[in-house]
Amino acid sequence: MHKHHSALGLAASLRPVQPVTLLRPHAAARAARFFVEKFQGRSMYAVKANPSPDLIQILWDSGITHYDVASIAEVRLVAGILPDAVLCFMHPVKAEEAIAEAYFDHGVRTFSLDSIEELEKIERATKGATDLNLCVRMRVSSDMSKLSLASKFGVEQSEARELLQRTRQVADALGICFHVGSQAMSPSAYVQAMERVRAAIVAAAVTVDIIDVGGGFPSVYPGMEPPALEAYFAAIHQMFESLPISYSAELWCEPGRALCAEYASLLVRVERRRGDELYINDGAYGALFDAAHIGWRFPVKLLREPDSNVRDMAFSFYGPTCDDMDRMAGPFMLPADVGPGDYIEIGMLGAYGCAMRTGFNGFTAGERVIMSDEPMASLYLGEDEDREAVPSNVIKL
Repeated sequence: MHKHHSALGLAASLRPVQPVTLLRPHAAARAARFFVEKFQGRSMYAVKANPSPDLIQILWDSGITHYDVASIAEVRLVAGILPDAVLCFMHPVKAEEAIAEAYFDHGVRTFSLDSIEELEKIERATKGATDLNLCVRMRVSSDMSKLSLASKFGVEQSEARELLQRTRQVADALGICFHVGSQAMSPSAYVQAMERVRAAIVAAAVTVDIIDVGGGFPSVYPGMEPPALEAYFAAIHQMFESLPISYSAELWCEPGRALCAEYASLLVRVERRRGDELYINDGAYGALFDAAHIGWRFPVKLLREPDSNVRDMAFSFYGPTCDDMDRMAGPFMLPADVGPGDYIEIGMLGAYGCAMRTGFNGFTAGERVIMSDEPMASLYLGEDEDREAVPSNVIKL
């Protein structure tokens, strides 16, 4: 894998025809150390956000020892890379065969569930094992998050009592988990969720050993500048300390986006301009799934030397496939003179961008290049005292 100092230098020297994924291992390592050092509990990486083997190894080397896996394929992947990692199967609805393989072949002992049926499935698949950590997933609000995760999974508070009591009888360690939604924009999201947890514990009158606050920790995007992550950690820990739980109870979280968003960006080339629409060589079926299907706005930068001195204007993007759905509405703010042959860096695509890529219409990922410069936006800059000064185009919160 090649290495390069800057996206601008790479574009100028290589003039790539295919999109190029720009990887910043130091950014992922910095994010991992931040969670390991500052979250007052256990941080486990949500593998679905980016299952790259290179990234998984980087996070391990930076102190992440636990991994939230959501399928048997993810179990096999992480077990193959990190045989000493602790895997937690946190999908609430699993195939019985997947549970059995995870337990007997890969040493998985932590499973989530949100129904009596799933609990019975886990009991059967593990042959009545007595060494299970079972986390009951509760349904909580996603009102303070940009992407809701409130409808598919989670037991309603009114039904949690029976499930908690029944799970307590089976579990060696009983946990409660939840997910406030992706890109939570306020620490209050976790406070409100943990109030629901408190009520459920009181109603069920059970001893709880694990509180898992899930994911939802945000990154920085245009129009989405969240508070400092320390504010989230402080609010969560304060609520955790006030819960009626076991004196030795553990606090867990499942960051995905927050650990990997800054890891990767994308270098694309403009193939055509039609008014305020730019045709680029990656799109909805590549790394820009979220930009197309949920209107996510990513930071963009025109890579041209000398810099354009033309005022920015709003653009939308079309991807390279023959599909009209291959459109990213934006708006993406770029100099008004951008045109065919220009290169654009699209930032913060380490989360979900790489994971959602397909080969539809024959358009696949191009080369990957390791970069030594900083990501286009960051919640962690300043954590590494020995790094170079922050470039002027980097957002620091």
